[in-house]
Amino acid sequence: MLQDTRHWPLIAPLPSYGRGRERPGGRYISFIHGDRLHDIIITGENGTIDGQGDVWWNMWRQRTLQFTRPNLVEFMNSRSIIISNVIFKNSPFWNIHPVYCSNVVIHHVTILAPADSPNTDGIDPDSSSHVCIEDSYISTGDDLIAVKSGWDEYGIAYGRPSHSITIRRVTGSSPFSGIAVGSETSGGVEDVLAEHINLFNMGVGIHLKTNVGRGGVIRNIRVSNVYMENVRKGIKISGDVGDHPDNNFNLNALPVLKDVKIKDVWGENVQQPGLIHGLKNAPFSGICLSNIHLRGSPGPRNLPWQCSDVTGAAIQVSPWPCSELTSRPQHSECSSYF
Repeated sequence: MLQDTRHWPLIAPLPSYGRGRERPGGRYISFIHGDRLHDIIITGENGTIDGQGDVWWNMWRQRTLQFTRPNLVEFMNSRSIIISNVIFKNSPFWNIHPVYCSNVVIHHVTILAPADSPNTDGIDPDSSSHVCIEDSYISTGDDLIAVKSGWDEYGIAYGRPSHSITIRRVTGSSPFSGIAVGSETSGGVEDVLAEHINLFNMGVGIHLKTNVGRGGVIRNIRVSNVYMENVRKGIKISGDVGDHPDNNFNLNALPVLKDVKIKDVWGENVQQPGLIHGLKNAPFSGICLSNIHLRGSPGPRNLPWQCSDVTGAAIQVSPWPCSELTSRPQHSECSSYF
């Protein structure tokens, strides 16, 4: 990649974000970038696309960035995309970012970045639909896969959700999250299926995250058959995560998070099995946990489940979760699930 950032081209901020994700104003164009395209194929015999992100990471650390760093790959307003059999390495910022896209298949890719590289998310479907991510390995400095849909008042106004997202047979490691939704979810996120996931040396295994001012509805999230090892938090569902683009967000724009089903999860050396914190004026509902067994790490550092402002149910979960998740699913929002 061109390393003279003084002459790196700029493009407009995404309308669902209102500004660059890191800095106000525009953003540096992605290394591979396309807008309003269709029938796109990026493939190879496991050849490497190296973003040479060190110079950008150092600018971020030294706080000398003028605009938001470039992604390695970004397609906007596009459809029928296939990305396969390529190694993506050392992205300056997010690695693969389909935004306002549909019919996207990403499979048999490897995504690599040092654990201390800032904001190097692996794959971030954003206000996109009918996305399939499978059979891939991701090891980065931020979330492996994060489903997004816009930022606060800008995402609410743009109003384009992410939906029909399938994630399967993905393995990886990161100091942040494995499978994430958020935190930018203002357009809504619906119908996400993640299954057969293996996570090692993680900050959080499964992470749903939003915030006051986000608005949007997160619902029908299904996660199953997950193995995790050496993880700080196994499951985290939180309503107080993520920053804001400016001070113009609406404090009354509360997110709705409901109908989350997580089952068949095993973990070793998990310091805290779960933390679920809804919002006082918008409790999370229909959080259904089944057949989840997360063993603690050696020593005294282990923490119990923590819950607040949430309703749902749990069966065959160890350690046993919070009292807010009843053990009587036949009388709860989870009765049709168990």
